[in-house]
Amino acid sequence: MSLIDHCLVPDWPAPKNVRSLQTTRVGGVSVAPYDSLNLSSNVGDLPLSVERNRMLLEPLLPSEPIWLKQVHGVTVADATDAGCWPEADACVSSHPGAVCVVMTADCLPVLLCDDRGSVVGAVHAGWRGLCDGVIEHAVSAMGVAPGTLMAWLGPAIGVTAFEVGLDVRAEFIARDPKSTAAFVPHAPNKWRADIYQLARLRLAGLGVGRVYGGGLCTHTDRARFFSYRRDNVTGRTGTLIWLDAPPNNLR
Repeated sequence: MSLIDHCLVPDWPAPKNVRSLQTTRVGGVSVAPYDSLNLSSNVGDLPLSVERNRMLLEPLLPSEPIWLKQVHGVTVADATDAGCWPEADACVSSHPGAVCVVMTADCLPVLLCDDRGSVVGAVHAGWRGLCDGVIEHAVSAMGVAPGTLMAWLGPAIGVTAFEVGLDVRAEFIARDPKSTAAFVPHAPNKWRADIYQLARLRLAGLGVGRVYGGGLCTHTDRARFFSYRRDNVTGRTGTLIWLDAPPNNLR
């Protein structure tokens, strides 16, 4: 069984030249608690294991992905001129063959592309970055009308497991009163947050109305996904997107 058999292919009506891939925790060489396809070099896993896991992805990709140093911010890297390990939480590309990737273990990965297949983006949207506008920054960096974009929401912590305090709820509502609907009372001063709904609200506010995915919970699906909230010390999966390189005779 090859690694592709352990990965998920996003189900969305993207143009044919837009390629995307969602890894799971299965198919790599890392040992517990990073078992087994951990792609992050910043969580305590053996560097050689991470390097080997990334090498396992190579046959599935046109080039080495732009691995980001994610800091829960709103900075967007451009895959066409990004250096090694840029500090950013989103990446966009209009260059065929350049691979954007974000890594997550409960945070929400968001993929974006336009109708013409001219630009793609990947966004790491934890609650902090989502609240502060990382999706908005990524959409702006793509340089096309938001109405021409579609989005896919990858595996993230589900509403039944994502408990937050009043402070988190208040910050979202202060930025968008419609966010109230994404929080369900759970316990005194505690709420369950629907990170998928929060992302859909932000996308809708931008004019991105076609949103797919959003049905995979990292916290409950222990077999396929890492979850920081569930396990604390754990690995990270990758959500990747790129534009197909044109055939040699068209270059």
